Amino acid sequence: MDPATIIGILLAFGSLYAMIFLEGAHVQSVLLPAPMILVFGATIAIGLASFTMKDTISAFKAVGPAVKGSKIKLEETVQELVGFAETARSEGLLSLEQNANEAKDPFLKKALQNIADGTEGDDLRTMMEDEIATKNKTGRGNSKFFAALGGYAPTVGIVGTVVSLTHVLENLNKPDELGHMIAAAFVATLWGLLSSNFIWLPISSRIGRLNELEVDRMNLQLEGIMAIQEGAQPMLLTERLTALVPPGKAAKGVKEKAENKAA
Repeated sequence: MDPATIIGILLAFGSLYAMIFLEGAHVQSVLLPAPMILVFGATIAIGLASFTMKDTISAFKAVGPAVKGSKIKLEETVQELVGFAETARSEGLLSLEQNANEAKDPFLKKALQNIADGTEGDDLRTMMEDEIATKNKTGRGNSKFFAALGGYAPTVGIVGTVVSLTHVLENLNKPDELGHMIAAAFVATLWGLLSSNFIWLPISSRIGRLNELEVDRMNLQLEGIMAIQEGAQPMLLTERLTALVPPGKAAKGVKEKAENKAA
């Protein structure tokens, strides 16, 4: 689990609370049901109107996994693929059927099974590339949905403020209440900006980033699987896949393990 999103959002709202406290105000002054219902309800409703029902359901289903997150370790992916290469060279491609049965990753499972079944290289690459493209398109669509909510929310907040100010103008004969009413009117704008920058846009960026990492991992698996089918030598495969891993600890770890194994 990668708690970055949870920590970030909590720190953001914590900073807001700290400001309210230091200003000597009360949290209750911004926790007003009416503007919050308008901002959150109308923003989601407009998002629903802008996309299809399927898009909306898919986007909200992606929130849980995005917030929870998963640490994608390309180092482990490389080592796993190198292990498959060693098995294929020593026992033949048909032996990968056992690995396919044990694989938990559906994408990798399907690829290994196709190798064991003797699927042609060009056909296998096409199938894997199509699946990667579909995965990428879905992830980008989910990210786009929440980015759209982040764009709508501030405007919805302004609409709420205008409605509230209209109510204020209707009560100019009550000067003792004007200050409170004007302050309450701007809470809608506040929540529009807050929900956009503290919730919707971070979720959008999070989904987009995790999608990029997942697509990178799938592309790494694609190159590894194709090399295994071609009978690549494990050490050469290690070097080839390591070159696809971003510089850093992961790439360093792959090289160190390969060198230790060779020694």
